[in-house]
Amino acid sequence: MTEEEVADPHKSELPDRLQVTSHTSGSIHVLTPTGEIDHHTGDALRQALDAISTPRPRVVVDLHQVTFMDSSGINILIAAHRALTDAGGRLRLARPTAPVLRTLTIVGIDTVINCHTTLPEALTD
Repeated sequence: MTEEEVADPHKSELPDRLQVTSHTSGSIHVLTPTGEIDHHTGDALRQALDAISTPRPRVVVDLHQVTFMDSSGINILIAAHRALTDAGGRLRLARPTAPVLRTLTIVGIDTVINCHTTLPEALTD
């Protein structure tokens, strides 16, 4: 067994942190989370959404790299939708993976927050 194959007994059992990258497309903030959105990792997405402080913020969350989302992720999206709407802005979702789309549909979020199959559609909505 090589040194790389030996398990690190000090490694945390918590899931890897969710990575969230951001860029702007025109005046629209695009957030791209990568990984799982759950109770342990959701703060990264929440903080990225909270950091947007422009007047009438327009935000697209591109979900094409999210492999799993539980109710914590749903709650983050609902809170962001409400906050952005109250600020005169909007939230759109783009390119959810099949497991994430299933969660969004079961809960009915896709009827509250516009959800698009492509990023360009979400950017022009």
